[in-house]
Parts: sequence; C-alpha cells; structure tokens
Amino acid sequence: MQIDPAYILIETEHWLLNHHLATNLPGYLMLGAKAPVDALADMPDAALAELGGLLAKTQRVMQAHLKPKHLYISRYGHMPGFPLHFHFIPVYDWVEDSFWQDARYRRLQDLGLQPQGHPLTDGAELTLFVWREFGESPTPPLIQGPSVGQVVDSLRAHLRD
Repeated sequence: MQIDPAYILIETEHWLLNHHLATNLPGYLMLGAKAPVDALADMPDAALAELGGLLAKTQRVMQAHLKPKHLYISRYGHMPGFPLHFHFIPVYDWVEDSFWQDARYRRLQDLGLQPQGHPLTDGAELTLFVWREFGESPTPPLIQGPSVGQVVDSLRAHLRD
C-alpha cells in the first residue's frame, strides 16, 4: 500500500512512521516495517536494532508535544498482506470524556460487569472507542485542539530533531 506523503512523519531504512490513514484522531500513529514480514522473529537484525530507538523516540515526542492522558503502544494485526506494524494511540482527556458521555459504552456498568460510581475503564475499552468512533463512525466526536494535519506537521518537525 502506498501512503500519502502528507501523512508520513519519518522514514528510516527499515521503518515508516505515519499518521493512521483511517482515523480522525489527531496523533494516532503507525510505525510499520518496510520489509514484507509480519513477525518480529523474521525481521532483519538491523531493523530490530532500529526499532527500540524509534519506539522510544516516538513515545517521548508524542508525550512531550501532544500531552495525552494515556499513550497506548500496541501491536495488533493478523490480516494477510500487511507488514509488521505498531499503533501509537493517544488518549486525550477530551477523548476519555467523550467515551464517558456516550451511553452505548456504559452497557458494561448496566450489566454489572463494571463498577458503578467512580468511572473506571481500561485500555481495551478506550481502544475500542477510538477505533469505532474516530475511525469507523460517519459522525466522529468533535476534535478538541489541533487537527490531524497540524499534529502531523508538528510531530514531523520534532521527530526530525
């Protein structure tokens, strides 16, 4: 798959960091392998050596400049044809507020599967919310703060420092 250069933040010999193409959430990044492999064990040693530094630098820059309440770094993916990649999902205060304001996500509390009272949630619930509401919904929650394009430009500048 060809990625629009407007979404690319940095590119190294083995990795490509870009804004997720199918989300409206500013700062949702993807770090993907250039090699056509889907397992860490199959990556060239040089790519593995580069990976740790890229993960750490991306986390450091995102936390310093986007200031999310939570930052999830995950590997999902079992779809054929996609190389190994990692998701960087920023969960801002306003994203978590949107989650709590959406009655559809209160169903676990209604069923007694989640504590009542003080709102507690976990990464799985918030990740599902981000995927469904910012990626799949025809009417995503309103964005607070910089747009996707503004975030890409800002992070690109800081990651290249």
